Amino acid sequence: MIVSRKRSCALFVLLAAVFAVLTACSGKADEGQAAVKRKFESGAQKPDVPFQGEIVFQSDADGNNNIYAMTAEGVRKLTENTWNNEYPRFSPDGKRIAFTANPKGNYDIFVMDKDGKNITAVTNSPDDETEPAWFPDGTDLAYTRRDALIKLDLRTGASSRIIPDFPRTHGLSDFSPSAPLVAFTGHRLMGWDVFIGDLEHGKFSALTEGGKSCRPRFSKDGEKIAFVSSKTDGRGDIWIMNPDGSEKTRLTVRDETSDYFPAWSPDNRTIVFSSSVDHSPKKGRWKLLTVDVGSRKVTPLFSGFERAIFPDWH
Repeated sequence: MIVSRKRSCALFVLLAAVFAVLTACSGKADEGQAAVKRKFESGAQKPDVPFQGEIVFQSDADGNNNIYAMTAEGVRKLTENTWNNEYPRFSPDGKRIAFTANPKGNYDIFVMDKDGKNITAVTNSPDDETEPAWFPDGTDLAYTRRDALIKLDLRTGASSRIIPDFPRTHGLSDFSPSAPLVAFTGHRLMGWDVFIGDLEHGKFSALTEGGKSCRPRFSKDGEKIAFVSSKTDGRGDIWIMNPDGSEKTRLTVRDETSDYFPAWSPDNRTIVFSSSVDHSPKKGRWKLLTVDVGSRKVTPLFSGFERAIFPDWH
């Protein structure tokens, strides 16, 4: 079949747009980027303002991507190796951290103690297995494999699809601590939206429309969902809504930046997120900031690294 030049150009533009949205929502590390290496001294970097609890995040500040933990006293490195360690998530009790790493080339899911000890691979597959999230009881993990959400029983190693009937690419899950619900990002024809899945009945429904929303995260009490939407500024802001999709509220009004990767504080009053003037998580100076849910005041939290992304707070 011969395709006209005009049609070919239109198809190229369409595919480029879809790829750009996928990259922004998936946030995988750029294996080929020339990361700026500098010596890391534990505790030498401090948060810009004090805060309660502990935040883990990913950064390539010391070369390859590693997992770091930050408290009001300072920052310490939890992983130290030559491959990429990404997307850390605290277990519900805060004692363990799940993350993704690629020591064999492809990505698998790992679990370690909160101090970085006892690193254990919990998946072993030639497929990329990414974006871990804990079930509320702490005995099961969810992750993305082959563009679908998978449940892993940590006791038996058994795995199964979480939403078997979802027809398109989906991932980036998070679970309600108070109801049998999973929030996740699902692909549409021209972008991504936030969906909710009923774990009891295996059903799902869309919480957002328009193909410009992703990365849902439940508050610690399950009463709200934080998410990212670019529908207003075309770049990305932090929003919140009820678990049924009602009362959507824009928290960050920052048209000059991309605000991504939200995670709730233990008291549900604050959300930590990453922000950059560059839209791609593969480059740019991503800094950690917080937004107060009540006042919507944005405060810089940590500017010590060039790129700090995927925060989680316990």
